[in-house]
Amino acid sequence: MKGQWGLIFGIVMVLIIAVFSVINVDPVEVNFLFGQAQWPLVIVIIFSVLMGGIIVGSVGMYKIYQLQREIKKLRRPKPTEIQPENESNLKNKKDSPTKERESK
Repeated sequence: MKGQWGLIFGIVMVLIIAVFSVINVDPVEVNFLFGQAQWPLVIVIIFSVLMGGIIVGSVGMYKIYQLQREIKKLRRPKPTEIQPENESNLKNKKDSPTKERESK
């Protein structure tokens, strides 16, 4: 259900941006670092939306990558948690009453 709402929201946003872009077709002057150009406002709006989406998507993918690495790190057992059995534990197992009962 969550995915459906996301899809519906995305479609509505695309429609709003498309209507807004078509209404604003006047040419505008765009200043770059190295010069200037006259472009239709619809191109500037669509380019801005696409760049914003790429930037947000990139930041989101980076955050997901970081979280996945952290999950893998937390799932790995720490070297201090893995302890070999002590010799005293082995001796206790040899001297346990179950061994004596089996030998009788």
